Amino acid sequence: MVMNNPKMPEYRPDAVDWQLIDIIAGGIAFVKRPYLDIAEKLGITEKEVLDRIRIMRICGLIKRFGVVVNHRELGYTANAMVVWNIPDEHVREFAQQLAASETVNLCYRRPRILPHWPYNLFCMIHGKDRQTVIDQVHRLANDYTHGNARYDILFSKRRFKQRGMHYHPCRKTGDDDS
Repeated sequence: MVMNNPKMPEYRPDAVDWQLIDIIAGGIAFVKRPYLDIAEKLGITEKEVLDRIRIMRICGLIKRFGVVVNHRELGYTANAMVVWNIPDEHVREFAQQLAASETVNLCYRRPRILPHWPYNLFCMIHGKDRQTVIDQVHRLANDYTHGNARYDILFSKRRFKQRGMHYHPCRKTGDDDS
């Protein structure tokens, strides 16, 4: 597998890269120096681990690198997906405002499915109780749309298993690109 990105020369992941992907996909340890821990498992330096992750991100082999937080264990049990019906010409600006808010955990745009689903913007808010989340949503709506946005608050009823990214790329051996 050859990864190409105009910003980087051609990159061919090696066996250590694939081992590194397997390790980080399984979760990074909550220790003082997690990349050193990974480096020791791979028999390379901490700097090399960080360099390899950076290169694989730039080349597109690793698409996302982030944290999965088990919010319920932190006391956030009122969790809501807020769905918004925002005029298309304003959705980008509003999404940027939502994403910058400390109360919004994620924000993304999706196409409407009319006539049954008029919503085109989604954001997730975690709170310690339902009323706090409702108040936060009302505040966001008033601050950014002056109360003119149509939205619904969809509270979670149950939690599904959370896990990090899992990679199953096509691994090539040898130099044959076919």
